[in-house]
Amino acid sequence: MSFHEIRFPTTLSFGSTGGPERRTDVVTLASGHEERNARWQHSRRRYDAGVAMRSIDDLAALIAFFEARSGQLYGFRWKDWSDYKSCLPTATVGASDQLIGTGDGSSTIFALSKLYASGNASYTRPISKPVMGTLRVAVSGAEKAEDTDFTVDYASGVITFAVAPALSATVTAGFEFDVPVRFDTDHIHVSVASFQAGDVPSVPVVEVRI
Repeated sequence: MSFHEIRFPTTLSFGSTGGPERRTDVVTLASGHEERNARWQHSRRRYDAGVAMRSIDDLAALIAFFEARSGQLYGFRWKDWSDYKSCLPTATVGASDQLIGTGDGSSTIFALSKLYASGNASYTRPISKPVMGTLRVAVSGAEKAEDTDFTVDYASGVITFAVAPALSATVTAGFEFDVPVRFDTDHIHVSVASFQAGDVPSVPVVEVRI
């Protein structure tokens, strides 16, 4: 897949709108009851980058980024300001934030993920774009050192341990992360006069599967 490991400017994404979407088939029966079926295993996020534009210079930066990605052709990283940490937005990332696996004495590869829980239901989201310099990892509560005890592929979110975690050892991680996205349009309509009057352009961005 064509992807550039570069983040959309955070000064431009701050204030944007968007969030997760699901694809669900709903069939209403003759009795009035419903049958519902989830077509997607994982949610997909959509954003509008246009609403965060505050100045003509912001528009220039947006157009430069858009042109460098060739419109929809190349994906890029996006910071979702409402959901970019393994912990709560106001908390500090810690090595015990997320349980990402349990050791079996032989497996050395673990993938990052984030759990969303409410009541008895939960959803585990794969995390493929951790932010460099924010990752913390622990095995059975003992924090490990990157490049000594483990390495991480920041393009896929996969951790590889130098020594396999012991049987039943908990593997946890904390991190900040980006969303892999692309522009959902091949054109941007900009009118400087309209922008100065408060009419911002619509610049749709959609998550891509990694």
